[in-house]
Amino acid sequence: MNGRTPTKAEKEWMQAIVEHGCIVCKNEGKFTPAQVHHINGSKKEGCHFDTLPLCYYHHQEGSDCEAFTSFHPWKARFRVRYGTEMELLAQMRGILGKFAEDKL
Repeated sequence: MNGRTPTKAEKEWMQAIVEHGCIVCKNEGKFTPAQVHHINGSKKEGCHFDTLPLCYYHHQEGSDCEAFTSFHPWKARFRVRYGTEMELLAQMRGILGKFAEDKL
């Protein structure tokens, strides 16, 4: 990973979101293994808490089709189709509840 080395708490958060699976797929009623998507880069303090679990297809596969839209390179279309990153992050924090409160 390029960027700042995650703290122990950040590593635990990222592990928890990856175990949850892709938030977009979950919203569509499916479980898909996830990658960590950094919302605000990976160099600032606390940046590893501003992350989402996205599967390969929703993260960086690169397509915009009927089946899915990838965040990279289709940021605007992704946001229209699935919600903003901050909306999805708020949802993820709500799902993880107490764990998120303890870590943030």
